[in-house]
Amino acid sequence: MKPVIDNSTVCKRCGTCCKKGGPSFHIEDLSLIEEGNIPAKNLYTIRRGEPVYDNRIDKIIFAHSDIIKIKGQGNRWACFFYKEAENKCDIYQYRPLECRLLNCRDTREIEQIIAKGLLVRENIIGKIEGLWDMVREHDQRCSYKEITELIDRSGKQKSEYLWQNYSELIEYDNAIREIVVTKGGLESELLDFLFGRPVSLVISVMNEQFKYYSPLTLY
Repeated sequence: MKPVIDNSTVCKRCGTCCKKGGPSFHIEDLSLIEEGNIPAKNLYTIRRGEPVYDNRIDKIIFAHSDIIKIKGQGNRWACFFYKEAENKCDIYQYRPLECRLLNCRDTREIEQIIAKGLLVRENIIGKIEGLWDMVREHDQRCSYKEITELIDRSGKQKSEYLWQNYSELIEYDNAIREIVVTKGGLESELLDFLFGRPVSLVISVMNEQFKYYSPLTLY
């Protein structure tokens, strides 16, 4: 007798999940980065407090911690390591936990780990003196709490003071990124992992979002 194959667990290699964006990293994935199987330059960080879309509840929420993800392809959401022409994953042997657990026909297993045991930047670079200090200082000075409050106030009161604060945050963010590259000798591709999205882009995107979503309803 031929063995019975459970088609509900067999991947059809349609590429849909890969085209929707890379996975979030969990503690179990740390070795993939430390051993160089997934370079940090191919990652980006959603920082604590950043508004993100939660497709489980169809709602924008604020991230409760770092969320480290694989970058997309240019302006596309498709995972950096997805090769559409060949319909394959370049790092299949070293794919992260979420990729290993995902079954698009039965999402119960992956739902058990969503937003749990997430890998954060401190796990990866916390022991690198100097660099981690700069990342922490950047998080404090360019916190999403600060950015959100500025955007909320600017919607109620257009003032030169508020726009000056915007400018100061953007200038500081740009400066620390330049220092890390020019004086620290790090690759510019690492910046989105170390410091998240540029503050200038964040403010532009959040201003647009907050035309439609009140900060009080995003939680």
